[in-house]
Amino acid sequence: MINKINTLWRLIRRLSGDDAYEQYLEYYDRHHQNKVKILCQKPLSKAEFFKQWQDEKWNGIKRCC
Repeated sequence: MINKINTLWRLIRRLSGDDAYEQYLEYYDRHHQNKVKILCQKPLSKAEFFKQWQDEKWNGIKRCC
């Protein structure tokens, strides 16, 4: 029962975008782990990530007509 509740909770977080920062960090680790740390930028902070995410979501024309 606990396993089903945890699975449902992860699904809700994924659909709502609540786990977006965790997904970003996992992606960053997978794709930047083999590169020289001097050449790579540090991952964005949580605040920087969500600001960039909201800016990309709401900037520009968002209408059909």
